[in-house]
Amino acid sequence: MQTENKISPYYRTKLRGLYTTAKADAEAECNILRKALDKIAEIKSLLEERRIAAKIAGLYNDSEPPRKTMRRGVLMTLLQQSAMTLPLWIGKPGEKPPPLCGAIPASSDYVAKPGDKVAARVKAVDGDEQWILAEAVSYNHATNKYEVDDIDEEGKERHTLSRRRIIPLPQWKANPETDPEALFQKDQLVLALYPQTTCFYRALIHTPPQRPQDDYSVLFEDTSYADGYSPPLNVAQRYVVACKETKKK
Repeated sequence: MQTENKISPYYRTKLRGLYTTAKADAEAECNILRKALDKIAEIKSLLEERRIAAKIAGLYNDSEPPRKTMRRGVLMTLLQQSAMTLPLWIGKPGEKPPPLCGAIPASSDYVAKPGDKVAARVKAVDGDEQWILAEAVSYNHATNKYEVDDIDEEGKERHTLSRRRIIPLPQWKANPETDPEALFQKDQLVLALYPQTTCFYRALIHTPPQRPQDDYSVLFEDTSYADGYSPPLNVAQRYVVACKETKKK
């Protein structure tokens, strides 16, 4: 084709055949990858079910001594791993990201399952209220209240909270390259997990992720700085949710 500087009927037919084969191969590879991702999700779900069952058995087993509280460094590492292994939403052409993908909130009738991580608004020791990272234990449909465990005090303190005090965390990362609308945008007010803590604080989006593996860059509200905000800090998609309070404190 380059030598003759034109496309003859023969080469046109051959080229069409090569494109058709390449397209079929790509679709087959895509289907295999999707099946592999589904299998990984299935394995993770089974592991989570076993973890919850072991936790419940430990709570109700009086013959064994209580487990020691997890060391702070170990907990922080686990939270970081949870953020890194959060699956990336990969939709089919034209398919929109589902609820709990990136910045897309849960549907109004959504109920977090046991083991799901949530942001929970609780009363602190000093009487002030704060948003903490917690794990859903159960939901009572009669009272519309959750029971959740503080991630930082596993087995020590359980909170009973109404639905409005619970925000489910994302279950998929949004891909900035294909679904930018599923991400919080610059200057949007959010609740973000402060690095090396298990508490959520109000923040402004400084820079949204540019690539699938990127974190948000956020500015936390902080009165110790002249402009009222901290320098930019990175927070994973897993730990950034919409802020229900719009007024600045």
